[in-house]
Amino acid sequence: SSAVTRVLDQLKINGHLHGRDIANITAVSPATVSRWQSGKAVPTLSTQTRLAELRFVIDRLNDFYTPDEARLWLHAAHPLLDGKRAVDLIMNGRTEDVLAAIEALDASAYV
Repeated sequence: SSAVTRVLDQLKINGHLHGRDIANITAVSPATVSRWQSGKAVPTLSTQTRLAELRFVIDRLNDFYTPDEARLWLHAAHPLLDGKRAVDLIMNGRTEDVLAAIEALDASAYV
């Protein structure tokens, strides 16, 4: 299996993300994600970067949440993100803001 396939598998397992979630975040069709998964197509380099960032976000969320909770966290509005949804910020190239919010969660866990 390719690196992209492994990342997609991890997103599905660790974040309970569906093909349509990944498609929305990467601005492609669910059929395109399916082709990536099967190895029939390869995402662009910028999309591979977004997938890697999303995997890192999911990995960090797994420190606090179950996979189902991590998926919900991505799709919910948060005070730490000025009422925005993490998934929207990631789609708009603002993964750093999402990671900063997760770091704030991490810091508060030890207070």
